[in-house]
Amino acid sequence: MKTLADWLAHAERLHAKNIELGLDRVRTVAQRLGLAFECPVITVAGTNGKGSTCAMLESIFAHAGYRTAVYTSPHLVRFEERLRLLGGAVDGERLIAHFEAVDAARGDVSLTYFEFTTLVILRCIAEMKPDVAILEVGLGGRLDAVNIIDPDCAIITSIDLDHMDFLGPDRESIGFEKAGILRAGRPAIVSDPVPPQSVIDHARRIGADLWRFGHDFNVSGDKQQWGWSGRGRRYSGLAYPALRGANQLINAAGVLAALEALRPKLPINAQAVRTGLAMVELPGRFQIVPGEPALVLDVAHNPHAVAALAENLDAMGFYPTTHAVFGVMADKDLDPIFARIGPLIDRWYFTDLPTPRAAKAQDMLARWQAQNKRTDVAASVHADPMAALQATIEQADPADRIVVFGSFFTVGGVLAHGTPRLQAKHLLPGA
Repeated sequence: MKTLADWLAHAERLHAKNIELGLDRVRTVAQRLGLAFECPVITVAGTNGKGSTCAMLESIFAHAGYRTAVYTSPHLVRFEERLRLLGGAVDGERLIAHFEAVDAARGDVSLTYFEFTTLVILRCIAEMKPDVAILEVGLGGRLDAVNIIDPDCAIITSIDLDHMDFLGPDRESIGFEKAGILRAGRPAIVSDPVPPQSVIDHARRIGADLWRFGHDFNVSGDKQQWGWSGRGRRYSGLAYPALRGANQLINAAGVLAALEALRPKLPINAQAVRTGLAMVELPGRFQIVPGEPALVLDVAHNPHAVAALAENLDAMGFYPTTHAVFGVMADKDLDPIFARIGPLIDRWYFTDLPTPRAAKAQDMLARWQAQNKRTDVAASVHADPMAALQATIEQADPADRIVVFGSFFTVGGVLAHGTPRLQAKHLLPGA
């Protein structure tokens, strides 16, 4: 009998390309499987903020007593993280029957790894019959495998330049791809404060029920608390979301708009909103791990997300030296990333990653050197994220700060054996 690892290896070998957008192949197999959901479905697309939005929805629904199923990708450490049932990662054993079913149903249809595993997870969710399914859309929207499911509510988070080889050269073309998850007559929550016009135009063209940040819902607040107002409902005196960072308020605003839009199907009380936002957890999103030195983990891997990370690092206060472990995919636009966060980083540790799609550490170093104008900054290259982190620990003083950011492979690489608790060598007994 095949194990989960066997099936994942099988899924990787099936298709010549890592990514091939289009719904025909995956829809054909879904129809053969008879894939259907009996519960309300929320889909979430966008460049940044998708994972945080899904986590807040999951937390609030769970505190309201609903049984949740959440699909997100990619994972940080284990494949099972991609499907959370009732708040916990799925047992890998549970997925094996669904791998068998999808493989049998596909016949001669060639599926990518993402398409194959998406069908496996969607079939597992359908079998579980949760009260609500929350599905993060992968790379795009319109042609992403998740978009075979018609949502009861669609959320589009912030839109910025990423995956331009697949989605187009600018925010308008990328926005059009994301808008493909919207459905006629269904709530379309747009939490980007300045969305591409293509999103608004598409929502209107198909007759979606458009909810726009700054038009249909808004936020206000001070340093202690914040409030939300939407169509006919207000929340005041809310604690800030447990997920750190200024951008999380925009994500939370979209979440509350979706909850309001779905109120007839999934009523939520104010206490569930308050508790859910206060208790939400999501590894790798401006995650601060206490220790000496302090450790910050963030999967920011495009210019927009890195700009948010830089703002959040700025707000942390003074650290004598900030060390950065960094690794990303080869298609990322490095110059604006270096330009935005470079002034905050005193020592770079570029790392190779265990995937052929990753940028080589040596190439990242060369790109960084080509634009670096500071004479007081050092840089080195490392074979993997843990080796890079180990090198930072050797160099760092207790009062310093270490930032591990970039790809999910980078952050996942330092979380592979649990969350590191750092204790600088200067503090060790006898040191």
